[in-house]
Order: sequence, then C-alpha cells, then structure tokens
Amino acid sequence: MTYQTTHATSNTEVPHVRLNDGSPIPSERLFSKGDEVLITHNGEQYRLRRTRNGKLILTK
Repeated sequence: MTYQTTHATSNTEVPHVRLNDGSPIPSERLFSKGDEVLITHNGEQYRLRRTRNGKLILTK
C-alpha cells in the first residue's frame, strides 16, 4: 500500500510511505507540520483536516 501526502500550506511533497504489514499510521505522523493534509486518490484531491476538538474531517 502506498500513501502520498502533501502539506496543505506549503505544497511540498512528503516521500511515499510503503506499508507491507497493514500497520496503522499514527495521526501525529500525518499532521507533523500542520492541521491539514492533501491526499491524492484515483486522480482526485482530498483534504484531511484535524479540528480543534481532535476530530478528523475528509473533504473533496
């Protein structure tokens, strides 16, 4: 499985992360540089946002 994340404010790409064992990715790793992560999936761009209350919101 391959994940590609882009920091929402700087548009700098983070290297691909390869997970072969199915282990979860800690949210602290995804949000290490801010409260938003851009995700590309099947040619579409999504925004994963962490709220002040610690909830996650995924929008297209």
